[in-house]
Amino acid sequence: QVQLVESGGGLVQPGGSLRLSCAVSGSIFSINRMRWYRQGPGKQRELVATITGGGSTSYADSVKGRFTISRDNAKNILYLQMNNLKPEDTAVYYCNLMDTYYRNYWGQGTQVTVSS
Repeated sequence: QVQLVESGGGLVQPGGSLRLSCAVSGSIFSINRMRWYRQGPGKQRELVATITGGGSTSYADSVKGRFTISRDNAKNILYLQMNNLKPEDTAVYYCNLMDTYYRNYWGQGTQVTVSS
């Protein structure tokens, strides 16, 4: 059973930083890609950032230059470093893993609130 557990969310002032973590446990044959999504109040879930099995990264235009996705393969942890946070970044952030059999796994989410 694969489990993803996010942590690191919280309340931060505009312009501040947070680092989200997603700890992966269980039997994973091989990772196709990992992603961070978010869902703001009254909004649909949106893709924030992707990192492939080969380490290539991509970002939504709204976070490009401010957020960085990375992985620690030895520890099986996915990160999202978020800098220069804005109120519109307020959302529940979810990590997602797709393995090479195209099976999707989700974490439970972590709340990020950007407010003064």
